[in-house]
Amino acid sequence: MKKTKLVVTICGGLLLCASSVLAHHGMAAIFNVNEKITAKGTLTNVAWTNPHIGLELDIKDADGKVGHWMMETSPPNWYTKDGVTKAEFDGAIGKEITIIYLKALDGSKYGYLERITFPTGVTGYSMNGAKDRDKKSIDYNK
Repeated sequence: MKKTKLVVTICGGLLLCASSVLAHHGMAAIFNVNEKITAKGTLTNVAWTNPHIGLELDIKDADGKVGHWMMETSPPNWYTKDGVTKAEFDGAIGKEITIIYLKALDGSKYGYLERITFPTGVTGYSMNGAKDRDKKSIDYNK
């Protein structure tokens, strides 16, 4: 009987841990994964932190009105192993960058950055965006 209770307790604990991991990485629960948006904006701040790098940008909408956007992306080590360092991000503060991102489902000015092109021409891809790295032609405005 004691053995059964122990097994049930351990299994319950594992299920709780597994559900929190899945919830954290459920992109479709937060972002519109069916539409990738391309935008140009001025990078205003970078938070080079784990588990996700945070970016702040000023992006003009179709009417020319500037909105302040927050983006999250992959952790620093993802970009570093791909050859894009903190210095690249920091050097772009105050400059125009081009991004491809997934917009938040709630309509807020929040997104998940999949690709960033710096003023130097260097391009960085998030874990989610890396699958597009080797494609020759990508139409993000479908």
